[in-house]
Amino acid sequence: MGKLLFILLLIGPGAGASLAQTASEYEAELAQGNATPATGNAAFSALGYWRGLFLLRPGVEVPFTFEIRNDGDNVPELFFHNGGESFEGGRVRQTGDSLFVSLDQFDNELAFRIQDGALSGILRRQNKTGQPLPVTASRSITYRFKETGVPPAKDISGTYAITFTSTDGKEERSVGIFQQHGARLTATFLHVTGDSRYLEGVVEGDSFRLSSFIGSGPSYYTGSFTAEGRLSGQNIGARGAQNFTGVPDANAALPDPYKLTYLKEGYSSFDFSFPDVNGNKVSLHDAKYRDKVVIVAIGGTWCPNCIDETAFLAPWYIANRSRGIEVVSIQYERQTDSAFVRKTLTRMCNRYDIRYDQLAGGIADKQAVAASLPSLNTFLAFPTTIFIDRKGRVAKIHTGFNGPATGKYYQDFIREFNEEIDSLLK
Repeated sequence: MGKLLFILLLIGPGAGASLAQTASEYEAELAQGNATPATGNAAFSALGYWRGLFLLRPGVEVPFTFEIRNDGDNVPELFFHNGGESFEGGRVRQTGDSLFVSLDQFDNELAFRIQDGALSGILRRQNKTGQPLPVTASRSITYRFKETGVPPAKDISGTYAITFTSTDGKEERSVGIFQQHGARLTATFLHVTGDSRYLEGVVEGDSFRLSSFIGSGPSYYTGSFTAEGRLSGQNIGARGAQNFTGVPDANAALPDPYKLTYLKEGYSSFDFSFPDVNGNKVSLHDAKYRDKVVIVAIGGTWCPNCIDETAFLAPWYIANRSRGIEVVSIQYERQTDSAFVRKTLTRMCNRYDIRYDQLAGGIADKQAVAASLPSLNTFLAFPTTIFIDRKGRVAKIHTGFNGPATGKYYQDFIREFNEEIDSLLK
């Protein structure tokens, strides 16, 4: 939701220490090539459906499902399944009794040991920094949460006004969208910063569970509901939990995303000067942007909501650039060294066929973004999208991005986006 997910690769203190130690020991074995040999793996094939389990801490398991299948070059590739989405995770490589999945979009990696046809290992960053997260996977299991057979007490499909409360008591308004078919539940939560994408789970009695994973960090929600449909629950992470409550509200809405970020008094235009992957400085004063409508997308390659925006913007630009339109993205990354930035931006470009300029803005920190773009009153969310008219004036600024998992909210954004572009082109 436009927030860095580093914490999801960490194991909390105390109760999770033994899990962290186990993960670290196995990571060391993998790095040294000393993973314990397993028998019967010579003919092992990873192809097929799998159910994974992250161990956040003792007693807290987060399930996810994925499929490994051969791509067009006959190379195994992993796809995560969440709700109605199949998200391309990365290529799969088997070495001896170990299986590796390069989650390049998030610069992460799944490292498994193969034993008796099952997988056990860790989720870690590709540069091996940070604390790994333990994970296991079992073959040919297509369910996410194992159902107990307890029938749902009611159908909780609908739109909800949600309030999340942090440990310090700070409240955040959200919109929850739930769709239930029998015991199966899909959902998403819309925030000012963006949505929680595709969540999938089950309803049993008066309780529900939801989870999701696409390669950055696992998401896990658990809750219950009353006969009147009031919700209460927790969003559980590796380092703690955030409570939420909700009530049915067909008209639930967030603050206007076009009124949250704006130019400071005294500024009439937005400008910048940042390098591209080749080190060449790019500015809105450059000839290619002159007398054109320009969309500036501020984000990061690590950000799931930014990925959703890129999946929309990249093909949209190809279809519309001949109309006198340019797009430029300013990416704020986990590291700022040129080799890392070149790697992450090139991966993003290749995956989504990006044909507009991608620039390196700096470190992925909201305060750093605000400091590097002093004309903005604040910076609240990755992504933030700026609409600039032919004369270089800022027409609108959109904070956050609610993607395809949000249904009509996403369709409304596309409609508003195209209407604004049509207006600026007149």
